[in-house]
Amino acid sequence: MFSGTARIEEAMPSSNSAAPTEPAHTGPGMVYGSPTVNLPSFVDVYRTYFNFVWSITRCLGVDRAEQDDIVQEIFVIIYKRLETIEQPESLRSWIYGIIRRTACRYHRAKRTRLINTETMNLEPEVRQPEWCTPQIIAEQSEQVRLIWSFLEKIDAPKREVFILTEVEEMTAPEIAAAIGVPLNTVYSRLRAARQELDEALQKHHARTQKRGRQCPD
Repeated sequence: MFSGTARIEEAMPSSNSAAPTEPAHTGPGMVYGSPTVNLPSFVDVYRTYFNFVWSITRCLGVDRAEQDDIVQEIFVIIYKRLETIEQPESLRSWIYGIIRRTACRYHRAKRTRLINTETMNLEPEVRQPEWCTPQIIAEQSEQVRLIWSFLEKIDAPKREVFILTEVEEMTAPEIAAAIGVPLNTVYSRLRAARQELDEALQKHHARTQKRGRQCPD
């Protein structure tokens, strides 16, 4: 868990809290508590999706030093809006949408801070996101780091679809719903990303073999 957990728990109502006087609407003609809506509890969502949220925030470029606060912010938003979800079966896509928008706000705020302090670098920082949870980051293989270095060169929309498919194991319909694009666009971006990655790996292996042949015995 992360250090912001206590602050999230403080934001949650205690078991002795009175029920809200006005139920939250979850859609046209539908209110929270309706038998037609089967929502998991926030605690279940937190336990199930913590690693997913942690991993994706890193993939989207949130700095490790600020990740704790960003993950906390995401779960606070989830807690406040959980009752508004109309399709519980699309929960993971819904959560990803929150992560994505929060990461966008984070990067906008970061750029503003850099401009205001006149410390923006002329060259963009190339950072290797840590796809895995903190417990297994140290176990990342050289092959994974190599693949990420190639993914850095793929444009962001293709890279996003590739990571969600290959790393987070989201389905194409889930991704389409999460990022708001047609299903065929997801397939097209994934196919292009895989092709570009394969070509980059082939060129890398060819260069490696060439250097090996050129080395003196």
